[in-house]
Amino acid sequence: MAEWLLDEGIGEHRAALVEDDIILEAAIDRLDNRLRGGAIVTAKLGERVGAGAWLSTARGDAILDAVPRGLSQGRSLLVEIVREAIPEPGRLKPPRARASDATAERFAPTLAERLGGAPIRRLSPHEPDRLEQAGWSELIEQAETGEIDFPGGALRLSPTPAMALFDIDGTLPAADLALAGARAAAEAIRRLVIGGSIGLDLPTLGSKAERAAAAAVIDETLPPPFERTAVNGFGFMQIIRPRPRASIPELARSDPALTAALRLLRIGARGHGARKLVATPAVIARLEARPDWIEALARATGGTVGLRADPGLAISAGHVEP
Repeated sequence: MAEWLLDEGIGEHRAALVEDDIILEAAIDRLDNRLRGGAIVTAKLGERVGAGAWLSTARGDAILDAVPRGLSQGRSLLVEIVREAIPEPGRLKPPRARASDATAERFAPTLAERLGGAPIRRLSPHEPDRLEQAGWSELIEQAETGEIDFPGGALRLSPTPAMALFDIDGTLPAADLALAGARAAAEAIRRLVIGGSIGLDLPTLGSKAERAAAAAVIDETLPPPFERTAVNGFGFMQIIRPRPRASIPELARSDPALTAALRLLRIGARGHGARKLVATPAVIARLEARPDWIEALARATGGTVGLRADPGLAISAGHVEP
């Protein structure tokens, strides 16, 4: 039976829907000051943008999808955040909001409150690391590198501002590779929480029946809601999914030093007593900038926490010394 494994760690909450020790779907919620999906916040109406307008809030700017009739620039209103900011190379795609009929501000749902469809098991750092046993590190590596192997082939994921692209390659015959690749891509889309516009570059297939079979695999494997095109004669299919927040690859790639720092905090939280976190200088700088994280780790482990920068380490090679 599938269950959610929830790790409410320092600086970041993580969850994985696991069945038979395999991660079916993952989720990450970084505990920062951003405008979070589902929150109701007070905003001031700014410059018009088409049918919408810019908004200013205490937690940054957002775009209002549609301006309520009769509301003028400079007026305040309550809005609901419907899409969080999306990190893109060189910029941040701003959050989007819609006018709300709520009567007061409201916090966004926590990660635990967003999880559904299966029981939730909260993990403790003092028990075996079930997230790691299910393949959490491998999932983060897939998100960071885009390299995802499957029997007979491999996926290469390339997030772009326009869409997330999956290139499918392998040694199987074209029809078999298309079926296996479509299944692996659908599983990766779900596992890595990829939304928005998604392109699948399947092998070129010789018949409509083969193309239809590959499309049917997507329908069988990827949970709704989504829309898709047929597989065209060049083997390309487009999928559209809801995109309320950044995918795990977008999170992992937008700030590699932060990703590594949060990973190191997760490792450091396991066990008791004094410890030293050792990592490349960029990661240590991230930790030094958040003394509250270090204090929380010291409280959780019952000992002092030191930091040591090692320029010879790769960004992913941080570790904990007693």
